[in-house]
Amino acid sequence: MSDASAAPHTSLPRTSPSRTPLPLGTLVAGCLAVCLAQIGLAIPATLNGLFQEHLHPVGSQLTWISDAFLLPVAVLELTFGVLGDLFGRKRLLVGGAALVCAGEVVAASASGIHQLWAGQALAGLGAAALFPTSLSMIAAGTHTGAERARAIALWASSLSAGGFLAPLLGGITGTYGSWRAAFVVVAALAAVSALVSLGIAVDSRSPEGRSLDVGGQIAIGVGLFALLYAVVQGPADGWGSAPVVVAFVIAAVFVGLFVVAESRARSPLLRLDLFRNRSFAIASAVAVVGMFSFLGTAYATSIRLGPIQHQSPLRASFAFLLLNGITPLLTPLTSRLLHRLPARALLTAGLALIAAGDFLAAGLDVGDRALAALILPLGLVGTGFAFTVSSITATAVNTVPLPLAGMASAATNLLRDVGFTLGPAVIGAVALSRAATRVTSSLDSSSSLNAESRAAAHEVLKEGGPLALNSVPANSPPGTARSYALDALGHGYSIGFVVCGAAALCSAALVVTALRGRTAQEAAPLREDGTERTALTP
Repeated sequence: MSDASAAPHTSLPRTSPSRTPLPLGTLVAGCLAVCLAQIGLAIPATLNGLFQEHLHPVGSQLTWISDAFLLPVAVLELTFGVLGDLFGRKRLLVGGAALVCAGEVVAASASGIHQLWAGQALAGLGAAALFPTSLSMIAAGTHTGAERARAIALWASSLSAGGFLAPLLGGITGTYGSWRAAFVVVAALAAVSALVSLGIAVDSRSPEGRSLDVGGQIAIGVGLFALLYAVVQGPADGWGSAPVVVAFVIAAVFVGLFVVAESRARSPLLRLDLFRNRSFAIASAVAVVGMFSFLGTAYATSIRLGPIQHQSPLRASFAFLLLNGITPLLTPLTSRLLHRLPARALLTAGLALIAAGDFLAAGLDVGDRALAALILPLGLVGTGFAFTVSSITATAVNTVPLPLAGMASAATNLLRDVGFTLGPAVIGAVALSRAATRVTSSLDSSSSLNAESRAAAHEVLKEGGPLALNSVPANSPPGTARSYALDALGHGYSIGFVVCGAAALCSAALVVTALRGRTAQEAAPLREDGTERTALTP
């Protein structure tokens, strides 16, 4: 999530040591809001097995449960950043939480998969306001490098706390209640967040030089939706099918149109000249690829434990405590390291740990249901994420002038969530494609299946894919082929872990080779008058 360009320097006054420190109410409201948004994003992870059991999604429908939430977050992130700058960030915190509450109520009352998608999309719309607004409010209220580093670390810790709490909520409610109860709990939390923001947050805005960029918003919205549709539907419809090919073409055209629109707009959603700053550009690329790796890992773990191994939501929650629970514990250390070390060092270490954990996870036996086997690989990924998420945000936001903090935080949020959105889509597509190929080959070459069982298995595979075949009753004709589906899914999602690890490793190499020298924060100490030099100001 990050930002930048050539419009006049305005809005926030230059930093001075006498400036009022960040109001506690704003910090609390912002951290609660981002925690809520992350809970909404992560809550389906432990419930995918129950969705498969009760709603019977087929093919890519399970992937769309997560991406229905993530898509509006990624598409509307920049626009909400502008709206906050123009009309005030406090009202967006309140309104975003209200939308999350409404969406969770719709999801909790879902009678079918399509209503669940609708509820997730509405909640995602609210989260699209909460992610950038919470960070920009905190960034705008801080005035020194040390203060901002501490505040960003707390914000990032709150984000991961949401990822930590979500599996606990999902695991407990899913095991002892129902998946619907999980959404009811999130709706209640959203109502609390709205009231807290309304009561204690201090409003801020940066309207100078900012206006809505309708053309840019349409272009990025269509482009990202088309890209996501093509990636998610590829395994089900065929990568060479007309809808998928057309979607890829539309994605390329509209992303290109977005770049053209932003280069010509008087007040663009995303100031492209921000990317002339090397630290910001590298942080932006790593935000996409690195966060793709992390959420792809989380999604692969969710499918492994739920629809593949049919473990309970409470047992599945253990894995997500490893992925997300380490970050809050490391907050004091992360804050100190961000202030004392180059962000690139922490970023490289975090990405390398994620890669190591993914490569270890790829070697796990799909038949091994012991949770102890997950401790080392997922613990490494969780530790790596703790270092990565804070250092990406700090690298991006600290390289732009304070008047651009709102835009920078919105763009950083966008890029992070594009990576998050692509994670489940790409890993699901890769894993299911490989699994479908493998199970089809196994069925055709099997000598232990009779003609009736083979035909029944192929029919289930055609209608619902490998996950559906893995879930049929053992005493039915297709049930005799379940072992082939289990083996194929284990193979497919192992490849998914390898893809995530390779992405993290490539990101680490990019940081080491391209992000050299000092960041703007390191290179620009305070002037004698107390104002802070930055990379884009004299």
